[in-house]
This record gives sequence, C-alpha cells and structure tokens, in this order.
Amino acid sequence: MTTATAITVVRPLSTVSKGRLWCGTAAAPLFVGTTLVLAATREGFDPVLHPLSLLSVGEHGWIQITNFIVSGLLAVLGAVGLRRALADGPGSKWGPRLFGLYGIALVWGGVFVADPAFGFPAGTPDGAPASQSWHSILHAFAAPGAGLTLLVACFVLARRFAREGRTGWRAACYMVPVVYVTLTAVALAIGDYRWMLAGGSLIWLWASAVSLQALTRR
Repeated sequence: MTTATAITVVRPLSTVSKGRLWCGTAAAPLFVGTTLVLAATREGFDPVLHPLSLLSVGEHGWIQITNFIVSGLLAVLGAVGLRRALADGPGSKWGPRLFGLYGIALVWGGVFVADPAFGFPAGTPDGAPASQSWHSILHAFAAPGAGLTLLVACFVLARRFAREGRTGWRAACYMVPVVYVTLTAVALAIGDYRWMLAGGSLIWLWASAVSLQALTRR
C-alpha cells in the first residue's frame, strides 16, 4: 500500500517578510485591545448602546481614528508578507488579497469618521441623527467590508489547510464564520453592540493568528 501525502512548497522568508508577518500578527490585538480600553474609559460611552465607531468622535476621538489607520496599515503589510509565505497552491493569491482588503477597510474606517449619535459624546441627541454626513455614509462601509472580506478568506484558506492535512486550522476556518455571523445577528436582534464587538474581535484575531502560524510553522 502507498499513502499519498500533500506536499506544500515552503519558501524561506527574508527578514523583511518576517517583519511584515509580525505586523499582520499585531494588527488585530492592537485594534481590539485599544478599542476595549477606550470603551471602558471614555466618559459616557456605553458598549451596549454605542457601536465602536463612535469612539472616533469627540475630544479623544483621534485615538480611535489612529487605531483604525495604524491597525489597517499593519494588516496590509501582513498581507504582503503572507503572500510571500504561502508561495503557491490554494489560497496563495486570494488569501493575502482578501487580508489586504480587510486592512484597507480598517484604514477606510479611520479616514471617514462616523457622526455623533445615541447621546455620545455628551450633549448629542439620543437616537440616530436625522441625516448623515457624507463621511459617515462612507464610514458605514468599513465594518461590513472588513467582515465580508475575512469571511471569504476563511473559506479560501480552509481549502489550503485541507490540502495540507491541517484539520484543526481547517475546522477553525469553518467555525469562525458561523460564530461571527451568529454573534452579529444576536447583536442586531437584541440591540446590544457588545455581541457585535465580540464577533468582530473573533474574526479579526483569526486573521492575526493566520499570520502568526505562517511564521511559527517555519
């Protein structure tokens, strides 16, 4: 009897490529960690009622704006490093491209800022604004853009992990989208943005974990 074994080409990585992968690894922990700190410390911010985008408005909004942009640029650099690391085979092109689009969506969310709403910052009327500014309308594309690109990336990379016989990673690529969509649906159904943040954090951290495993398995 003979046993067929999938062979994946593994490129040696330069110092620059390793550095880019470390950038991709740091992107989500930086974004999620900074967001959680701001959500806990910004006066008047209620994580149940207020989406994380509102952290970009008000006196200290520049911190979250910077968080969006820096984390997004790190994700883009990580995508470049991932393209080098994956070499060839399933997901080697579209996986990194989708990660790059995710990073661009984060930068987009920082460049185009949401409008004050739902009583935040203090003095803002309760409820959604009667009309949206042009930059708030553009900002609204950031979250679904980041989420959708990573959802697709999960399934693209699942094929690669299946080919390599890495069942744990393959299972994660199928489980993460299910949990992400479920938590987002729960958040919208009950009006509690904490569940949406939890779902987003999960899929963003999955992206960072993919960059990290590309480093550690070498």
